[in-house]
Amino acid sequence: MAARGPLCVGIDPHPGLLAAWGLTDSPQGLRTFSQTVLEAVAPLAAAIKPQVALYERHGSAGLAALEELLAASAQAEVLTIADAKRGDIGSTMAGYADAWLRDGSSLAADSVTLSPYLGFESLRPALDLAASSGRGVFVLALTSNPEGASVQHVGGSESVAWRIVRAATLENQRYAADALGSVGLVVGATVGSALTDLGIDLAAVHGPILAPGLGAQGATGADMRATFGPAYPAVLATSSRGILAAGPDLLALREATAQTLLGL
Repeated sequence: MAARGPLCVGIDPHPGLLAAWGLTDSPQGLRTFSQTVLEAVAPLAAAIKPQVALYERHGSAGLAALEELLAASAQAEVLTIADAKRGDIGSTMAGYADAWLRDGSSLAADSVTLSPYLGFESLRPALDLAASSGRGVFVLALTSNPEGASVQHVGGSESVAWRIVRAATLENQRYAADALGSVGLVVGATVGSALTDLGIDLAAVHGPILAPGLGAQGATGADMRATFGPAYPAVLATSSRGILAAGPDLLALREATAQTLLGL
């Protein structure tokens, strides 16, 4: 982020977008789409975020295309965030952690998104493996979908979202105060005043904040600076459709990425 700017490009190969690019809704279409986006954004983006579900829908061949993308991203020195939103208990959570965070796994990414709604401590296998392998996790904390508030805002001054943020803050105390810890949070770029309303202090987390919603979903760089305030230096803004719509032309994708970065 310090070297390239705070932009993550989401790689979301929706069937409609593949069609708009003139590609088939197939593993080969996925492969072409993914590698084109990576080639276009690699010089500019700090990270890419492939949406795992859109690869899984093609079965093992789709996951093979994802594995190829993760490997190519590592070669290009672009960080990867596997947007898998995994969350479970015990040995099952350990299995998810092993798949996405273990050195040598064909699906190993630099980080993975996790759902904490079986209890934050249920994520322990992934939290510990990320810390030991030099990778990271992004835990869902405050999302901007309309349904999110029905769970995340519950609890008054100690809301569910507040508790998740506090747990991440405590986890990151294992790192030096001037470093970003391995436990990041997902906070929507369009949550508006929710952080203030719920009394949430993201600046104290000392972890990266993954903020989807830039561009097509309505958030601008100015909006995000206002929303995140003192935590903005740790924010990694995510744009997907706003950049991907410029494809399949590689130069047009790169220009859309550069323009998005300027706004941040």
